[in-house]
Amino acid sequence: MSAMLTVLLVLGAVLIASCTAKTETPNQQTPAQIIENISPQEAFDLIQENKDNPDFVILDVRTPEEFAEEHIANALNIDFNSENFRDELDKLDKDKTYLIYCRSGNRSGKALEIMKELDFREVYNMSGGIIEWKTEGLPTVK
Repeated sequence: MSAMLTVLLVLGAVLIASCTAKTETPNQQTPAQIIENISPQEAFDLIQENKDNPDFVILDVRTPEEFAEEHIANALNIDFNSENFRDELDKLDKDKTYLIYCRSGNRSGKALEIMKELDFREVYNMSGGIIEWKTEGLPTVK
């Protein structure tokens, strides 16, 4: 009787182990999002490090009029105040790296949250906006 019980216990353990092995999935973690606020100097350094990187985008979320006055070189402009701002962001390649900014950091801070919700992989918001950028003597273009 005890031999029969031992065989049943071993058989049960083997069956449980094989079922568990079949239901396990390989560890396929998606890369963690990088969503950060950085200083204008850190933004400048990031731009310099990525000047030849086609997967790096500078995104100015001010109005077209503000953008026309002056902006950071090579920036793309998408107006935060436009009705389709979220849709325009959603069309962008979420696997690229983005540096976003506005006038003072308010709109770009809100854009950062939207980009986080839309599952962008890596986004940096320049705190203080272009006002702080210029205060630190960093270059703009017209």
